[in-house]
Amino acid sequence: MIPLFLDDPRLQGTIAFLGGPYSNHLALRAASEDARRRGAAMVFCLGDLGGFGPNPGRVFPILDEFGIVTIAGNYDQSLAERRADCGCGYTHPSDNHFAQLSYEYTDRRTTDPERARLAALPLTIRFRRRGRQVHLCHGSPRRVNEFLWESACSDAFLTRLLREAEADTVLCAHTGIPWQRLLPEGGRLINVGAVGRPANDGRVETWYALLEEGRDEARFVPVAYDHESLAREMEEEALPPEFVETIRTGWWTTCLEILPAKERARGRF
Repeated sequence: MIPLFLDDPRLQGTIAFLGGPYSNHLALRAASEDARRRGAAMVFCLGDLGGFGPNPGRVFPILDEFGIVTIAGNYDQSLAERRADCGCGYTHPSDNHFAQLSYEYTDRRTTDPERARLAALPLTIRFRRRGRQVHLCHGSPRRVNEFLWESACSDAFLTRLLREAEADTVLCAHTGIPWQRLLPEGGRLINVGAVGRPANDGRVETWYALLEEGRDEARFVPVAYDHESLAREMEEEALPPEFVETIRTGWWTTCLEILPAKERARGRF
């Protein structure tokens, strides 16, 4: 899909960026409310609306209520096109096993109108802010399911990625762990993490990224939500207990093999 270019004066003020909701409607609402309270004139979601959590259809009314501008992630593409798997980009059998359980659950509970809505999402959004060209994507500017890990991305690689994307700032998600880096030549990469599950740090809050008025550096904002209610809802939907444990403890229990050594070492498992 052709990149969507926005020209809206609200983009020069405070704006918020949410990583994958992963069907966690309670965290999505909490993060959206917090962003509005902090003065965010616009809120963007960087894709992967479903997966991992329960009752995927509950995220759509929240997106509408808060006017959240959304791009497509790999999950959204797969559901829209009725693919056999999530296209997450995992390579290890254990990661793919749990990813498939999540995808099949979400696929069974996604309606045809919801698939049509996912199919209409743009793959990227571009706009100018404070004289800088900003590029929003899910995985990376070159591939929707590319993992950009902090420990695995050199300055040279990120500089080339931004140059090829003709961007001064790239905001992405997909990995689930927020981080950012100011590059030597002035470019900036911001991975906004994920709203739908914790950042593998032993904290049960959700996280999102805030670009405040007059600033190019993102602030990562933790937001408490009723994670125990979500855990009980997941149990009612017979989702894997490993997923529920992650929500209750803040530690990832699945899809760990994709993590580079440094990111893996920060977790419990």
